Amino acid sequence: MPHSHVPPLAVDGRGNHLVSFARGTEGAPPCDAPLPAALVALWHAERVLMVFDRFRQAWELPGGRIEEGESPRQAAARELLEESGQVPDGPLRFIGYAGFVLAPDRRAENAALFAGRTTDIRDFQATEEIAAIRWWNLREVLPGRVQSLDTYLARLTRESGSGPSHDPR
Repeated sequence: MPHSHVPPLAVDGRGNHLVSFARGTEGAPPCDAPLPAALVALWHAERVLMVFDRFRQAWELPGGRIEEGESPRQAAARELLEESGQVPDGPLRFIGYAGFVLAPDRRAENAALFAGRTTDIRDFQATEEIAAIRWWNLREVLPGRVQSLDTYLARLTRESGSGPSHDPR
């Protein structure tokens, strides 16, 4: 099984593991597992956008399934808009591919990770899927559960230059 011998980078309370992160080429996704999803870390000043998913009851990065005929980049931009109403100032920047082993069946999957910045915070309307959004500094306590896998990935985008450049943490 892909990734099974590697200690995880992060684990959540449901037994899902983030097992790898590859800063590869956007057009060359990993071949070891399907690539069904795209995620976005959108930064405003020193805060990253988190959405509260009603079904998983957790704060997480905006993102979701890549639809038929859609590129990971297109899916990331669509999911960001659908889940949060937010739009990046420019094109999203490709960061890399995250490799997961998902519970309960230990299914391997990859997700494309993108990042961007916005100076214009737009109004948010709750949806059937997303109850709320927050701009989070990665340190303060959010009400409820925070998805640890997404927190790890958000930190990677901050370190890669999409977040505040003067804060190396």
